[in-house]
Amino acid sequence: MKKKTPFLLVLVLLMICHNSNAQKKEVVIKIDTLSPQVFMLTGQGGNIGIYIGAEHIFMIDDQFARLSEKIKGAISGLSKKPITKLFNTHMHGDHSGGNANFNTNSVTLIAQDNVRKRIKANQQAKLEKQEVTLENMQKMLPEITFSNDITFHEGDETIMAFHVHNAHTDGDAMVYFMNNNVLHMGDTYFSGRYPYIDLKSGGSVDGYIAAHRKALLVINEDTKIIPGHGRPSTKKELESYVAMLEDIRTKIKQAIASGSSLDDVKGNDTLTKIYDANYGNGFINPERLRSIFYTSLKK
Repeated sequence: MKKKTPFLLVLVLLMICHNSNAQKKEVVIKIDTLSPQVFMLTGQGGNIGIYIGAEHIFMIDDQFARLSEKIKGAISGLSKKPITKLFNTHMHGDHSGGNANFNTNSVTLIAQDNVRKRIKANQQAKLEKQEVTLENMQKMLPEITFSNDITFHEGDETIMAFHVHNAHTDGDAMVYFMNNNVLHMGDTYFSGRYPYIDLKSGGSVDGYIAAHRKALLVINEDTKIIPGHGRPSTKKELESYVAMLEDIRTKIKQAIASGSSLDDVKGNDTLTKIYDANYGNGFINPERLRSIFYTSLKK
């Protein structure tokens, strides 16, 4: 007599198989040309910015460590020039996870002061659990940090990096290539989807919106924008995006003033309904967005 396999066991086996296949799914590094010298690389994680100068490459963010060799291969397909500067827009692992793999004697890691502090704290916790070595921890850390602004001069190009306070995190920085007219906004901008605002890492709704307003002062109608996630964008699209965020902020502030609880706001889809179809299908769904806004604004 044959034994029947319990339904629950079959379900578990199917889930394991599905997860295994998802992990093995091939990540392809795609390249968008934004100007003769600036490119956007998309793989898995935050969008990478590449500036190819006369002698060197300036790189912005590096995604996950497991993708480093693929990313290096994609960059070498654009240019054989060496990478000399790697800039982290913030501390999250999908933007800085490859730091140690790119950090050689010829590469300098750069970020805002708080980025180094947070990466160091995260790596220290992993070191204590013996998940990383001391050498790997040290190679993950930005070597040059700044408080508010820093400027790089690469031949004829001027590269301006500026800190935006308590936006996506407490260490966000945008990078603007003046001559090429390209702005990398990191995760202060999620093109075509609702944003993730990391409240536990110093982010805030007001700071996030203020970051957009600052970006709009810098760029013009011809600027190409590299978002932290999503497709390349424009000033017009960013203006529509920040108007959407400001409208949602106003509505949720009014809900808070009228005595609505977190559960009330989470369950009230009228607060975001007119935007949900266009922006609510990403990592942050409408209910989670309303929760983030409520929690931040309630403070």
